[in-house]
Formats: sequence, C-alpha cells, structure tokens
Amino acid sequence: MTLQSLFPHPIIQGPMAGGSNTSALVAAVSNAGALGSLAASLLTPDALRSQVVDIRRLTNKPFQLNFFIQPTPQPTKEEVQRGVELLKPVWSALGWSELVLPFKWCEDFAAQFEVLLALKPAVASFTFGILTAQQVQKLHEAGIYVIGTVTHVDEALAWQQVGADAVIASGVEAGGHRGTFIGDQRDATLGAIDVLKAVVAAVRIPVISAGNIMTGADIRERLALGAAAVQMGTAFLVTEESGIHPAYKQRLQLAGNAPTRLTRAFSGRYARGLVNRFMEQMAEVEDQLPAYPVQNALTGPIRFEAAKRGDTELMSLWCGTGVGRARRMPAAKLVETLLEELKSA
Repeated sequence: MTLQSLFPHPIIQGPMAGGSNTSALVAAVSNAGALGSLAASLLTPDALRSQVVDIRRLTNKPFQLNFFIQPTPQPTKEEVQRGVELLKPVWSALGWSELVLPFKWCEDFAAQFEVLLALKPAVASFTFGILTAQQVQKLHEAGIYVIGTVTHVDEALAWQQVGADAVIASGVEAGGHRGTFIGDQRDATLGAIDVLKAVVAAVRIPVISAGNIMTGADIRERLALGAAAVQMGTAFLVTEESGIHPAYKQRLQLAGNAPTRLTRAFSGRYARGLVNRFMEQMAEVEDQLPAYPVQNALTGPIRFEAAKRGDTELMSLWCGTGVGRARRMPAAKLVETLLEELKSA
C-alpha cells in the first residue's frame, strides 16, 4: 500500500481537534481525491464510532483518523489547585466564584486504539508520542496505513524503527499543537522546509510536509524538495464545512498580518494560534501551568463559555503562520483550486 494508491492527489486535510472537523469536511476532501482527516483524539469511543458511520455514509473513499498518544495523567490535588489559582484572573473575570473541575482529564488512548482497530480506516496518524512496534503491527494486520508526526530527525528515525509507513514533518509554522515527543518542545524549532529536507535525507519512508502551506505553489515547492504529499490544516479551517465557531472563522478570515505565536497557556502543551487576550494575560505564568492534558481540561469551561458569548479573546484560535492567505470556499473547491495552482506553478 502506498500513499498514491490511497488518494490520487498529494494533499491531506490536517486533523483539527476541538470541533473544526466535521464528517462533511472529511468526506468532501476525500471525495475530491485528497485525503480527509478526522481528529479523533478528543472523542469518546462511542462518538468516534458515530462519526465514522457518518463519514462512510458520505464517502466510500479512504480517510484518516488522527490520535494523541498519551497516558492518562494522575495529577495531585495540589497540582490541580495550583492550576486553578493561576487561571483565577480569567475565570473570576467571567463572574464565577469557582472553576468547575472536569470529571476526566482526557480520553483513554488504549480504548481508542481498540476502536481504531475495529473501525479499520485506510489511514491512522498519531502525534504527541510514538507507538510500539507491536501496535504498528496490529494496525498493519487490520490493513491500516500508519503515519507518525515528527518535528525533527530523531523522531522520524524512531517512527521508521517501529515500522511506520510514513511520517509528517511538521514545521514550527504549523498551526495547533506541536507533535514533539523526543526532547524539550521548546527545542523543536525547525521551520517546515528545514525539517522536511532533514527528514527526507534521513529516512527511507515517505515524508509528508506540514507548516505554512496555503497554495498550489507551496505544494509544488514541498514536492520538489522530496515530500510525498503535504498536510494542510489552516487552509481548511475557513472552508464552508469547517465546524469552528463563526466568530473564530471570522477572526481567521480577517487575520491579515495579525501575529501568531506558540503558547502553552490553553492546553499545557505548545500550540500555535492567533495572539489574543487570554494568551497575553497568561504569558507571565505560562511556564508554571500544568502539562497537557490537565491544563487543557481546566481551561475547557473557559473556552466553552467564550464560545457561548462569541468572545474570541478567550478562545484558542489555533492556526498557522500562513493564516493571512486562507481562502473561504467549499472544501472540494479548495482542493480543486489547489490542484489548478499546482499544475500552473
């Protein structure tokens, strides 16, 4: 099984957790001959099964499921309380007398993995960690193509060692969470082109480029540098089928040259998004916040309230550095436009 046999056009719609991925988006991209992706990391097993049923109702083409590889944390009461206190300036300004604690920190990856094996999507991709060789073998036995996310060469070699079919070389410009799992996240600073060149030179398996890819000309550049395909997230965030909050979508459309930066304020793990008041307010204590997924769960009520109010200053506005070049249109039309640009580039 090769990438080219799975989907004819070298474009993967990046998985985007938190509601932006809809079944309609995934299916539209796959039906257009690219690879649609569902971010499954925040879904319960039942929700995951339901979403896949919906996708398969809308397309018979291959699609990808994406997961966060992570253990379920067991923070102490003191660690949790410290996180709550650091967030107090934000939640108290909402008029709350306390921050309601979540009943769980994250989904159980082991349970999600079993559902993945049963669902048998064409492709599964992973970030935040690495599978064992035995897990990769199980996926292969289920007929699933395996892709790992990397931010530097050592991670790419590690995925190759456990039997991955391909890797996504994610540059620091990419929107959303960094996939670093070897070394400090702050040290994974390679840009998309530099990490692509380095990983292509180091591994035998196909390399997919991610980060600041918005046009067909961008795709052509990455393919010329050895990429087997590209993964694009921000470009698909503003498509008609994207499920992000309307106010969030509008902020992205009007972003222009507005700055993006990496922050761990929202989730406890470095992720890139548009700078807003929450990021600025938490900047001084950013290094003291609990790690992902504890911080992500603690800020959940704040982000939920922000969505109810349409207040983008308290939302996590994930996007890459190329957001100013995003174009709003149906997802299939975007794929078509990118392919036309790719041919003429």
